[in-house]
Amino acid sequence: MAGRDATPARAQRVLHPPLALQLPTAGAVGLGLLAVLRTTAGLGGVGLLGGLLVLVLGLAMLARSGARSLGPAGTVTLLRLVLVAGVTALAVQHLAGRLIPTAVLVGLAVTALALDAVDGWVARRTDTCTDLGARFDMETDAFLLLLLAVHVAADLGPWVLLVGGMRYLFVAAGWVWPWLRGELPTRYSAKVVAALQGVALVVASTRLLPGWAETVLVGGALAALVWSFGVSVEYLARHPRPTERASPVVGKDFSWWRGLATGLAVLVLTVALVAPRDPSALVWGSYLRLPIEGIAGLALLLLLPDRWRRPLALVAGVAIGLGAVLTAFDVGFVSVLARPFDPILDSPLISDGVGFVGSTYGPAAEVAAVVGAVVLAVVLVGGVGLAARRVAGAAALHRRGSLRVLAALGGVWLVGAVAGLTAAPGVPVAAATTAAAAVDRVDRTRTALADAQRFRAEAGTDAWAATPGPDLLGALRGKDVVVAVVESYGRSALTDPGLAGTVDPALDAGQARLDGAGYGARSGFLTSSVVGSGSWLAHATLLSGLRVDNQQRYLTLTSSDRFTLSAAFARAGWETVAMQPGTTRAWPEGRFYGYQRAYSVHDLGYRGPSFGWASMPDQVVLDRLSRMELDRADRGPVMAEVDLVSSHAPWTPLPRMVDWDAIGDGSVFRGQSVPGAVGRNDAQVRADYAHSVAYTMDALTSWVQRSADPNLVVVVVGDHQPALTVTGRGAGRDVPLSVLSRDPAVLERVGAWGFTPGLRPATDAPTWPMEAFRDRFLGAFSGPPAQ
Repeated sequence: MAGRDATPARAQRVLHPPLALQLPTAGAVGLGLLAVLRTTAGLGGVGLLGGLLVLVLGLAMLARSGARSLGPAGTVTLLRLVLVAGVTALAVQHLAGRLIPTAVLVGLAVTALALDAVDGWVARRTDTCTDLGARFDMETDAFLLLLLAVHVAADLGPWVLLVGGMRYLFVAAGWVWPWLRGELPTRYSAKVVAALQGVALVVASTRLLPGWAETVLVGGALAALVWSFGVSVEYLARHPRPTERASPVVGKDFSWWRGLATGLAVLVLTVALVAPRDPSALVWGSYLRLPIEGIAGLALLLLLPDRWRRPLALVAGVAIGLGAVLTAFDVGFVSVLARPFDPILDSPLISDGVGFVGSTYGPAAEVAAVVGAVVLAVVLVGGVGLAARRVAGAAALHRRGSLRVLAALGGVWLVGAVAGLTAAPGVPVAAATTAAAAVDRVDRTRTALADAQRFRAEAGTDAWAATPGPDLLGALRGKDVVVAVVESYGRSALTDPGLAGTVDPALDAGQARLDGAGYGARSGFLTSSVVGSGSWLAHATLLSGLRVDNQQRYLTLTSSDRFTLSAAFARAGWETVAMQPGTTRAWPEGRFYGYQRAYSVHDLGYRGPSFGWASMPDQVVLDRLSRMELDRADRGPVMAEVDLVSSHAPWTPLPRMVDWDAIGDGSVFRGQSVPGAVGRNDAQVRADYAHSVAYTMDALTSWVQRSADPNLVVVVVGDHQPALTVTGRGAGRDVPLSVLSRDPAVLERVGAWGFTPGLRPATDAPTWPMEAFRDRFLGAFSGPPAQ
């Protein structure tokens, strides 16, 4: 690198082209290099813009320097700037998630690093060392290392950015603590460490070494760099500039923890502002983004009077903390329900989630979950509020330097937004996550309020409501109809190869049982109103003929007089029954649905163990339906909704089939192994889900096979797809629907729907919205609705 101990006067004695000629020449060469890269390396617009921006900024800095010439050494450095512009273009292209020719990037970087030794040699041989040349050389070196670090970090992880960013962090710290801007002596070890960074990053960029070797190499270079900067900081702390009073760092009042606390506060605020709402975006690049809310908000606070700054910073921090809590809810809801959390409509789901924890992991876990969630929320909200207050106070103490930093960050944000730069594939550098989330929540609230009015009017319009009993379900007279709702039974169980390998054999075995007992089956699909959870919303959709996809719609529906499918059976003369092993408390909605008898977990006389959330095996529920309803001698035709919950999350522990005559009070299940639900990976969860569906279908088809009821009609339907942990993204909301009967006339009416014969619907089988089922079923088995 060029030194700084020669005078400008000596440099002026060397004849060299003037700066006014050198800069346009360098610009033309740089444009030529970028044009070549665009043609030969497939350089896109984003990369071209990045390289051009670096070239223009570098030339502009030189033009503002006031120098008449760079000298021969500076000319070499100017050529290095052109090469760095090419490296920038390729690195930006790679950062945007596009393929680049690595050999070209490495070649440009190696050439630029090699010329670093050349410009120093030229400066010494021609005796043309200048302050401008030294500064120009140093900035070119530093930026090249930053580019290589960004390129390597895309593969090894964000920690590599410290290699290229350490020098810039040191400069930024000098804006806050002026004592860090002191003069440093020349150290040979510092030059060796600087050279090691370039070598390590170039070697890692080649991708020729195994991943672990690259990590060791770059990690060693980073450790050496941290040591080198530590030596520099220690020297500056012990040798303040004579023109300054002693720095607080050497005074008795200095506390390292204050600087550390401010840094942690900045980190907390940044994470809270850029944390993504979508679990698929939880990658390291998401936390390397620049939040415009933080940049603009802190700049605004610095412009306010002192008496307003800290209180408003605390309020803003608390608001950001509340937003972070809602973001955490969003991540959980998207993971399970494939949609963000709605504070107004989804509040009841929180208590259901707590109950799920208690029923699955025990009362102690339920209490711990509640206490932990409350404590975490309080700490998060309060901690972010205090962090914002501290950052605002620290920035106010160094207002000028802070505004410079914010202006620079704002410029980077703007360039990133315009150029579409990404911190990771699909993750833009320019972030406005908090503002976008706030706007989205406001829009959701407005939509929910308007939707409530529309849904109330929709629920009041029903062509079947006035149909007399004799005109309803005439084609099913004398039949016992069982609507078996299978928990989490979605299309993925049949189409995902990793799941179908377990589920399909169970369906084939079930089909063989049905064939042997004289049953036919017709199958298609319904599109559920929910995914992952919210079974009661799917049940309401299925029976009411209205799309019920949130709690507000559910409450509006169940407080109305909407005519449900079960109520239609009751009006037509059926005894209507609900078997609900998942219900643990009073269920007043049963009257709305038109059920004359509703059995909860407490009414079924089960004395065996629970299986996770499922209070009892599906085999027991079906056995109780036979004993308590279908085997009665004094009954009329029965319509029963039966909830089969063994396939409810967390899908472990799972029961195994036992002899039907041995079920009794369920004690026979006590001897079955009970593995825990904690510690499973995604593959194990998927496997357990598939086995749970297979068990439920085994139990159901076995029960149908042994039934002595010649008039039994069974409608088998899934309530919703399982959580995204099982299905992955993009699996949709479709659930299988099958109708089983011994009566060809029943199957003929279902056949008019175009359904597939058997329990396994074809992938192109008809697919209806779940809310269309009530009307299609009533239309198929009844006369026309009353007008």
